[in-house]
Amino acid sequence: VSPASLIAVGQCGNQIGCCFWDLALREHAAVNQQGVYDEAISSFFRNVDTRILPLGRPGGVVNEILQGPLRDVFDSKQLITDISGSGNNWAVGHKVFGSLYQEQILEKLRKSAEHCDCLQCFFIIHSMGGGTGSGLGTFLLKVLEDEFPEVYRFVTSVYPSAEDDVITSPYNSILAMKELNEHADCVLPIDNQSLFDIISKIDLMVNSGKLGTTIKAKSLVTSSAGAVKKRHQKPFDAMNNIVANLLLNLTSSARFEGSLNMDLNEISMNLVPFPQLHYLVSSLTPLYTLADVNIPTRRLDQMFSDAFSKDHQLIRADPKHSLYLACALMVRGNVQVSDLRRNIERLKPSLRFISWNQEGWKTSLCSVPPVGHSHSLLALANNTCVKPTFMELRDRFTRLYKKKAHLHHYLQIEGMEESCFMEAVSSLSRLIEEYNQLDATKCMPVEDLPRLSIAM
Repeated sequence: VSPASLIAVGQCGNQIGCCFWDLALREHAAVNQQGVYDEAISSFFRNVDTRILPLGRPGGVVNEILQGPLRDVFDSKQLITDISGSGNNWAVGHKVFGSLYQEQILEKLRKSAEHCDCLQCFFIIHSMGGGTGSGLGTFLLKVLEDEFPEVYRFVTSVYPSAEDDVITSPYNSILAMKELNEHADCVLPIDNQSLFDIISKIDLMVNSGKLGTTIKAKSLVTSSAGAVKKRHQKPFDAMNNIVANLLLNLTSSARFEGSLNMDLNEISMNLVPFPQLHYLVSSLTPLYTLADVNIPTRRLDQMFSDAFSKDHQLIRADPKHSLYLACALMVRGNVQVSDLRRNIERLKPSLRFISWNQEGWKTSLCSVPPVGHSHSLLALANNTCVKPTFMELRDRFTRLYKKKAHLHHYLQIEGMEESCFMEAVSSLSRLIEEYNQLDATKCMPVEDLPRLSIAM
C-alpha cells in the first residue's frame, strides 16, 4: 500500500526532499538487512526492477540529485525543470510557471497517484520566501484540490527569518499564506531562524568542547571540509536535515509497523477542529539523526518533557502560555502505551487546552526507532501560539508595501494586480483574528459538559 506522494517544489523543497529520501533509505536499509523489496518500503517507493527501487516525484533543482548518490532512486521522467528561476517573485512562480506547466504537472501527478494503492495524502515541501517554492508550490495546492478533492494536502512550509536576504520575501510569504489558508488541509510552519538557532547551539557546544568527538567528521552538521561551519554562515544542509528528520517521524507509521499506528489523514482529522486553523507547531526529540551527532539517549520521560521545550521546536513560539486546540504525540521505538499515558497525565497540568477539548490528545506508537536511537518523539500541536509568527510576517509586509518597494516586478505579470496584495493581507488578518478570539477564551473555566444522551 502506498499511502502518500511527496512533492518537492523549488530549491529549498528539493534539498529537503533529497535529504529525506537519503535518510529514509538508511532507515529501511537498517531494518531490512536482506535488501528485499517489502511492504514497508512500498509506502513511498515503487518497485519496477529487481535491482533498484526507482521513485517518481516532481522537482525543481535536480542536477545535483541526478548526479548524486541517489540518482538511481529517481525516475528522471517525473522531474520538471526550467532553466530560468522565478526571480524571487511569487507571481512568476504562481501565474507564469503555474500556467505554463499545469498540464505537465498534472500528467506526472496522475502517473504518480496511479501507482498508489490507497492514496491518503500529498506532502508538499516548499519555502515561503522565494519565487518557485512559494508561487508554484501554492499553485499546486489548488491543482491537487481540483484533481484529487478527497486526498488530504499536507504542507511543510519553511518561513523566512526577519534577516532573510531575499528582500521580497514578505510579499511572497503573504501571497503564499492566502493559498495555504484556502487550499491546504494541514500546514507545518518551519521557521528558518529556529533551525539556524538549533544548529548554532550545536556549534557552540562543539567549540566549547562539551560534545567532544560526538560530531561526526563528515556529517550533515559539518561542512564538506569536515570542520563545523562558522556561526555566521547558515549551514543549510544541517538545517534541511532537521526538517527531513521531522518528515521521517511524521511518516514512520506509514512506513513501519507499530502497536498504535496513525494514518496520515488522521492528523488532519484529529488536530484541525476548524478548517482554516490548520497550522501545527512541531517539536522533535532527538533533533538529530545518527548521521549528525552521537548524543546519548535521553531518558524516556525526559524525552516527553523535551518535546514541550522551546529548544526542540521548529518554530519560535510559546505553546505553554497559549491555548491548545489539540495535540498529537508520535512516538517511535520501544515505548509502551502506559509510558504514553503516564507522561500525558504528568504534562497535562502545565498545558492549557480549550474547554471543549480537554482530552484532545492523539497518540501513535511505531516500533521502529530512528537509526542509532532507542526512541524518538514528534509532537504536533494545534496552538494559538502561531499567531505572533503571522503578525510579524504581516508587519514586515506592511513596512515594505507602504513604500511600494519592488511592487512593479509583480504588477508587470499578467493577472497580477494590487488587489491581490490586499486580498492576501486581509486573508492573513482574518486568520489572526480567529486566533485572537480563541485566545480570549483561555481564561474561561472548563465547562462541565453533560454526557450525550442517546434516544433508543
